[in-house]
Amino acid sequence: MSASALFILDLKGKVLICRNYMGNMDMNEIDHFMPFLIKREDEAETTPLITHGSSHFLWIKHNNLYLVAMTKKNANAALLYSFLYKMVQVLQEYFKELEEESIRDNFVTVYELMDEVMDFGFPQTTDSQILQEYITQQGHKLEIGAVRPPATVTNAVSWRSEGIKYRKNEVFMDVIESVNLLVNASGSVLRSEIVGCVKLKVFLSGMPELRLGLNDKVLFEITGRDKSKTVELEDVKFHQCVRLSRFQNDRTISFIPPDGESELMSYRLNTMVKPLIWIESVIEKFSHSRVEIKVKARSQFKSRSTANNVSILVPVPSDADSPKFKTSTGTAKWLPEKNVVQWSIKSFPGGKEYLMRAHFGLPSVDSDELDAKRPILVNFEIPYFTVSGIQVRYLKIIEKSGYQALPWVRYITQSGDYQLRTN
Repeated sequence: MSASALFILDLKGKVLICRNYMGNMDMNEIDHFMPFLIKREDEAETTPLITHGSSHFLWIKHNNLYLVAMTKKNANAALLYSFLYKMVQVLQEYFKELEEESIRDNFVTVYELMDEVMDFGFPQTTDSQILQEYITQQGHKLEIGAVRPPATVTNAVSWRSEGIKYRKNEVFMDVIESVNLLVNASGSVLRSEIVGCVKLKVFLSGMPELRLGLNDKVLFEITGRDKSKTVELEDVKFHQCVRLSRFQNDRTISFIPPDGESELMSYRLNTMVKPLIWIESVIEKFSHSRVEIKVKARSQFKSRSTANNVSILVPVPSDADSPKFKTSTGTAKWLPEKNVVQWSIKSFPGGKEYLMRAHFGLPSVDSDELDAKRPILVNFEIPYFTVSGIQVRYLKIIEKSGYQALPWVRYITQSGDYQLRTN
């Protein structure tokens, strides 16, 4: 059993809009939600699940709204929370900003959406691309669209419409990896992981089937091939279009793609990565009247790759003023509202080392020593490069009409949460 009813409340707990899906509960039960929530908050016992008698309220807060699913016993809580967050996403895609005013201005559309996303308490179509085919912002299409729902709802492939046509058939695939790194003041790597995703932009006619081959270690082990240049993917999550049974059986990634943009899969590699951009910094204070910061940045990847739009944020004391900068490349700028120096390098080839020197006056007698303890943050993007070594070995496109299609694959590595602590 899933949700009996769905409510959207304002901050005072007043019901803005609701939908009774199963008719097995008293809708006035929602009146108990806000008093219980306030009592829990007063007692510092906030919980995402509130129970009153046999009624359970599973809730999330977004801006100045509460989204509350009400149910009786034996509900799948994980499914309901996933549904509530998906509902927020759908409403945001319709109204850009989801808040009390956007609900009040769009009651008809919200009611239609509530009708379509859940049926008798069970989540149904929650893909906004599909919903927008037959629920427009004005809500006209449902009235005009007569009796027959669109093909995407009745179709086995619910994420793609039939009859799509393009003059030029193309697929663009981006393999994007973010590097999360934490280095302590003595230069030891405390945390290192790669979070990756494969994004698609599909312009293909008909109902094509795509097959994607990666240098996946498990696949190479199954087939007995040399696995020296393979990657071991962890926490792999797929778009609903991927045939999971095929992947589990023989690691084949086979799917009929959604039209346009989508995220095909995400993965994580918990592996020790050599820091791609290494930073060393020295802070010298001169009798509390001035401070000098020397920063050395070194790119630790091969010279054939180049990092673009590198931004190095170096913390400075909050009472610093009168900045002077000297850089061997790029530009340095003081951002007083963030208490940092931003050193920007447009193009940073591999195997290079650059220097930046910043000089500040310190008007206070005692400057706050803790200001300098904040970590240095680094942002960058390296095109045509993956730090994990993941490779698209092939991308096959099969469609019954037999048209020729062009697949384009691009690799990008970028900084995620990339921090280097200083002395």
